[in-house]
Amino acid sequence: MLNTYVVYVENKPGVLTRVASLFRRRAFNIDSLTVGRTEKPEVSRMTITVDADRDQARRIEANLYKLVNVLLVENITKQPAIMRDLAMIKVAATHEARSHVLELASVFRARVVDVAPESLTIEITGAEDKIDGLLEVLRPYGVLEMVRTGIVAMRRGSKSSEAATAAGVMAHETNGDDVSYSV
Repeated sequence: MLNTYVVYVENKPGVLTRVASLFRRRAFNIDSLTVGRTEKPEVSRMTITVDADRDQARRIEANLYKLVNVLLVENITKQPAIMRDLAMIKVAATHEARSHVLELASVFRARVVDVAPESLTIEITGAEDKIDGLLEVLRPYGVLEMVRTGIVAMRRGSKSSEAATAAGVMAHETNGDDVSYSV
């Protein structure tokens, strides 16, 4: 089962390496990993998806908490959440096929972000299934290049802001500690 974790960490060098190394040491394959700043400059937010059963998911969460720079871990797999992925797809589009490709992009509510004489670059945001669907209908035209960001997720409702506030408070309390540890 695919588990989605939201992990608040201190915004310091080496934190991403420590988190990724934890998964490597425990022999878990990360399906998707995104990292970005939060509304608090001292805190970053990771969204990690990994295929794990219930016991493995609990062990992953416990091991994440053991890392020094980790402030808060939430497994939002069974929580109501908004999950999105972003993809840019460069597709071959000759003059004859261009209108068909534009029509397909429109059906999937994707945007054309670049036009070249022999190709179009399409940007799409949504659930993984939606992006996979667009990709499948574009394959016959020739997908030249594709890049995806990975999943970003946020719990629905006001709970997520409480978690972010708690993580920010924890980061502020540890701000004087400039020592970096590894596990």
